[in-house]
Amino acid sequence: MKLLRNLDDFSDELRGGAVTIGNFDGVHRGHALLVKRLCELAREIDGPSVAFTFDPPPAWLLRPDAAPQPLIWTQRKVEILAQLGADAVLVYPTDRALLELDAREFFERVVLRRLGVKAMVEGPNFFFGHNRIGTVELLRQFCAEAGIRLEVTPSVEVNGQIVSSSLIRSLVFQGRMMEARQMLGRPYRIRGIVVRSAGRGVKLGYPTANIEQIDTILPPDGIYAGRAWVDQDVYTAAISLGSNPTFDETALKVEVYLLDFHGDLYGRPLQIDFLTRLRETKRFDSVDALVAQMALDVAAVRSITAELENENPELNV
Repeated sequence: MKLLRNLDDFSDELRGGAVTIGNFDGVHRGHALLVKRLCELAREIDGPSVAFTFDPPPAWLLRPDAAPQPLIWTQRKVEILAQLGADAVLVYPTDRALLELDAREFFERVVLRRLGVKAMVEGPNFFFGHNRIGTVELLRQFCAEAGIRLEVTPSVEVNGQIVSSSLIRSLVFQGRMMEARQMLGRPYRIRGIVVRSAGRGVKLGYPTANIEQIDTILPPDGIYAGRAWVDQDVYTAAISLGSNPTFDETALKVEVYLLDFHGDLYGRPLQIDFLTRLRETKRFDSVDALVAQMALDVAAVRSITAELENENPELNV
């Protein structure tokens, strides 16, 4: 898979293929279907399959006060698009010049001249050009005029709901992590850097890694069963989001206890998968009561995680 950072890097060997354009926030099951069809179509026309995405998302420039926090960071997005089979991923450094192109200008300058596509694959809610004036029907017209084959993939439904980034974002905000996983096709994941803290977890018998510099949305406060990725190694994890009311602390924290891990994590990057929410954060009358609950939480995390991994092979993505 080739990763490109601007249109100037788009070589002749990548022209004449099939292209899909979008934000791909979360790279969910709907996006997976789109990329699957992209790769099939690319083989049919004997050309490369290319995914064109943006960094940052256009909404960050157009509506910075209202732009939603992303479900995924760019490198992770690229990795998943590559796993789905894309030959190349073009991550365009979004700028005002691109966003001010009207639909016709975007199609002619980017799609025709720079990408040189023979085929396109988009979802039913694709928009392009200044003020998102370009619709799928307008794209269909442009493609017909240019002799480009266009396919529009249908929406994907899970449990009677259309899969979308906005719906997944809502599920994550509500802590409905198992439903979010069904929409994504894998667990919801965040990343961060382990920082030093008060070290109270060590004294309680449950040394936790405190995570900061998180650049995607977080679920609500609570205790979660999950997994932690340290480089390529994965550990079952108990995750605490929120404050420490038992110790009269109000600062919001992300603390992760890696079961069966031994070593120093300070300063290292960590990726965290959320599998399910166990309970709300609450205040305990004593430290002993808190420690007793932590033991129950860890046991539940170990049991639930093992059960989910046996039932759901996609958890290993």
